[in-house]
Amino acid sequence: MPLDFTNTNLVWTSILAETLSRLGLTTAIVCPGSRSAPLAIAFANHPHIEAIPVLDERSASFFALGVARQSHRPVVLLCTSGTAGANFYPAVIEAKESGVPLLVLTADRPPELRDCNAGQAIDQHKLYGTFPNWQTELAMPSLELPMLAYLRQTLIHAWEKALYPVPGVVHLNLPFRDPLAPIPQPSAQAIASTLNPEAFFASITPLSSTRSLHHPITPSPRHSLTPSPLPPFPSNGIIIAGVAQPEAPEDYCRAIAQLSQTLGYPVLAEGLSPLRNYADLNPNLITTYDLMLRSPALAEKLAPESVLCIGGMPTSKQLRAWLEKTQPRLWIIDPEGRNLDPLHGSTTHLRLSIAALLQSLPLQTQTTNPYLDRWRVVETKVRQAVDQTMCETDALFEGKAAWLLSQVLPTGTPLFINSSMPVRDVEFFWAPRNSRVQPCFNRGANGIDGTLSTALGIAHRQQSSVMLTGDLALLHDTNGFLLRQHFAGHLTIVLINNNGGGIFEMLPIAQNNPAFESFFATPQAIDFAKLCATYGVEHERITSWQQLEQRLNPLPSKGIRVLEICTDRKADAQWRQRHLGTFAANISI
Repeated sequence: MPLDFTNTNLVWTSILAETLSRLGLTTAIVCPGSRSAPLAIAFANHPHIEAIPVLDERSASFFALGVARQSHRPVVLLCTSGTAGANFYPAVIEAKESGVPLLVLTADRPPELRDCNAGQAIDQHKLYGTFPNWQTELAMPSLELPMLAYLRQTLIHAWEKALYPVPGVVHLNLPFRDPLAPIPQPSAQAIASTLNPEAFFASITPLSSTRSLHHPITPSPRHSLTPSPLPPFPSNGIIIAGVAQPEAPEDYCRAIAQLSQTLGYPVLAEGLSPLRNYADLNPNLITTYDLMLRSPALAEKLAPESVLCIGGMPTSKQLRAWLEKTQPRLWIIDPEGRNLDPLHGSTTHLRLSIAALLQSLPLQTQTTNPYLDRWRVVETKVRQAVDQTMCETDALFEGKAAWLLSQVLPTGTPLFINSSMPVRDVEFFWAPRNSRVQPCFNRGANGIDGTLSTALGIAHRQQSSVMLTGDLALLHDTNGFLLRQHFAGHLTIVLINNNGGGIFEMLPIAQNNPAFESFFATPQAIDFAKLCATYGVEHERITSWQQLEQRLNPLPSKGIRVLEICTDRKADAQWRQRHLGTFAANISI
């Protein structure tokens, strides 16, 4: 039994680590510091918890986010007192907004050393505002058995709150008095004979993700907030499958395919959902909707009466503008109680699962649906035009990188897709296949904070993984490369280096504004080969699409490497402006 009776602090923290281990904790990300020493020692010494030391707190927090996102179970994130915990804030926000379970432990000074200029002491109560699912400060460490029981039960509650009713962040602030080092105390050693660990921990049972109880693909809770009975859905309707990283992607895709077949609806599949990578399961997938809706004639003829939304709203501005203009009846399937309606349309949230919705629908008797057929015909034509254009494009246009990844990545590859232009290029160009590629992303708050660290967390101890990123997002988190010595697995970073923020080239601010280049595009002119050499990371300059294809399949089994594609930011923006509206321009139905 890994309990440490050296002193009061270590009895307290070893009980903490053992309780969390029995609940299901496998990973703790530990930032250096003095006040957190008793916690760091407990996690480092626990035989069933992988404790990973990370220097930079912001990088550590996003690495923890990536591990938790992939495992769907809480990860401990630990730091010392003072400003250290403030560096976790962006990751806490992202975890809250995207439903990722994190257990944040901030060590603190005891009460008598606060507000008295003791140093490295700030007000850490409710440090993260309203973003945690739950937050509290634990009592001072004690050897009294009722207090040790209090510690155990509080941790059980904290673990549950990180998972239920919606996964998210729990913040525990933990004050410690000296000695922080493992200096023996006879009083602590004396309780070793009175504390029976087997009896003390006997009531703890592992708690895995409770999201399965409320997941869109599984039966809903007994009491669902839904209209009763559901109205009949018209034949000219669509399903929008938005951003989603489900725990069981194939089951998720099968459930949506069954709903599509039952209703006879096309499925507009966001590139940041797994649907495009399980294309064999659903003949009604529509992947070029953004390009279709740039044609006013098609946008008018394809207007639906009813829309069923699953997951977060897709990235496409074209789709959002079309929904706002056509004002269909909107049904959002989400059993977790969130408001997922940024358009504020004629919307009803169905607080039930896809399975429960299917049970409430009549058996499908309609054999043909002209409205569905129109979508499928246009999809075929536009997809052929996109694929042909990409095949014929030899220049290093950054949008082709997303298309090529969809064609060549090994089966089941986890792919982290960065915000800004990469997510949009994936939506525009990612082609449907049966690749089982797992798209991963930070689209809760849609920021570029900590993206390298998140990608490394997703890839840690997983199948060889890939990251698609721009240069500014990578530069924003280069300290993530410090994780290299503790990283187990492989990550290939496909770096689109257009020397600046390509997303801003697509906005009106790019036109004739003298401040644009310095304050919006913000070019950094970094030599990435030298940067990678500093961190001991492999670097290769990509000069042809054939070279990139060869480097992506097969992937290495370990290490980190950067494949840099240098592109022309302004030329690529002009390509999009010139071509995106043409793929569906001459199609009539």
